Amino acid sequence: MRSRGIHKIEFRDKDGRVCQARLALTFRRLRLLPSRAKRSRYPELTVTIIHAREKDKLKGRDPIDWKLVTDMPVRTRTEAIEKLRWYALRWKIEMFHYILKSGCRIEQPKLRKAQRRINLIALCCIVSWRTFWLTMIHRSAPRAPPEVAFTVDERLVLTKLSQQWRKPLSQQSRLAEYLICLARLGGYLARAHDPPPGNLVIWRGMRRLSDLLLGAQIAKNCG
Repeated sequence: MRSRGIHKIEFRDKDGRVCQARLALTFRRLRLLPSRAKRSRYPELTVTIIHAREKDKLKGRDPIDWKLVTDMPVRTRTEAIEKLRWYALRWKIEMFHYILKSGCRIEQPKLRKAQRRINLIALCCIVSWRTFWLTMIHRSAPRAPPEVAFTVDERLVLTKLSQQWRKPLSQQSRLAEYLICLARLGGYLARAHDPPPGNLVIWRGMRRLSDLLLGAQIAKNCG
């Protein structure tokens, strides 16, 4: 198939370094027929094959080589790039569902009514989104102000807790330092060579922070 253009992407390699790549795009519409014995039960399918392969010669890593199959229309280079961008989000989608299943344990409740299930799923989706967003913003915007991600009460509780550690939070502390404090509530050790905190410790930290916020509110109301 002839090339339909070049698409440039940016990604991180296995060592965390930012890399750029140029992908040559090709795509073609195909008609898939079921076997003769199954034609009465299964219809034919019309799909598009998208192939994106890195052009440049590389040292130290294998070239990117994506082969996608979709039943959505792909008539132009722009539509092909759209499908590639969707595919590039697969890791984030998988992590979102991982938090839903392993953190929120969305599959365990024994609710009998559909509306109650809908309400629970809606609530857990918000919690999962925030957990994943906090994990990612620590890597993408560590110098942002903490109020971007935390309420006044959450910052107050985290600041109080940090007094027991070697580097307590202060008015000059940035978002990354607050997130490290949150992750420590979830078991993160915060050693010098540790990788950034992941979704699991952020999730545990959020649960612990919620308990502490509730306790602080009760104590405030009790005078």
